[in-house]
Amino acid sequence: MAEATNGAQKVDTLNKDSELEAMFQAGVQFGYSRSRRHPSMSDFIHGFKNNIEIFDLEKTREALEGAENFLRKIGEAGKNVLWVGTKPSTKALIEKYAKSLAHSYVAGRWIGGTLTNAKIIRDRIKYFDDLKKKRESKELEKYTKKEKLKIAREIKVLEEKFSGIENLKNDVGAMIIVDPKEEKTALSEARRMSIPVIAILSSDNDLSKVAHPIPGNDSASSSLDYLLGKLAAAYQDGVSKSNLNSNG
Repeated sequence: MAEATNGAQKVDTLNKDSELEAMFQAGVQFGYSRSRRHPSMSDFIHGFKNNIEIFDLEKTREALEGAENFLRKIGEAGKNVLWVGTKPSTKALIEKYAKSLAHSYVAGRWIGGTLTNAKIIRDRIKYFDDLKKKRESKELEKYTKKEKLKIAREIKVLEEKFSGIENLKNDVGAMIIVDPKEEKTALSEARRMSIPVIAILSSDNDLSKVAHPIPGNDSASSSLDYLLGKLAAAYQDGVSKSNLNSNG
């Protein structure tokens, strides 16, 4: 029995070491300069190199595990997650992982009231959908060339605003935000609506404003791809567990 326990402990240690190595290779450890550090981040800083602060990846891994466990429960409960990240290095990845789970996302500008004025937003999305259906059914052909051009421009503007949240419902169980300092309006609305926030955030962010903070590099695509991928997989694990239980 003791040998089996020791064997399990060794496997667990190897898995953790492998994860730390993967995080290191992805560049999760890089923060900003010390002058930009928010006081709440102090415990997560291991040191610095070339004036760039280095995160303690052991602590980042622990924070990631906590967020993963929470997302498994959200997935198991069948609730949706709203993914938010509008920085150039973030947009494509937010869209990629949200779409992989059929979740709503905001990769362009956050529209004020997305959560707090949901009815108004839904009305605008309905109008947007109606215009698209009219375009697809060729109903717009009856308009003049000038009118069609005006409608096409309107559709483009609405697409930029609402692409990703067309199917946003009231069952948002959590929000994933990349860099809440950058996405402060989204964070504020989530807090007002009591929606738990999981955030990937660098050393210039305030940890106290986020329910499940993951301190790490929130700018590099490699870091974000790794961390967002882990979060998406955790949610899917929860969904799979729920399906297994219901089928069992």
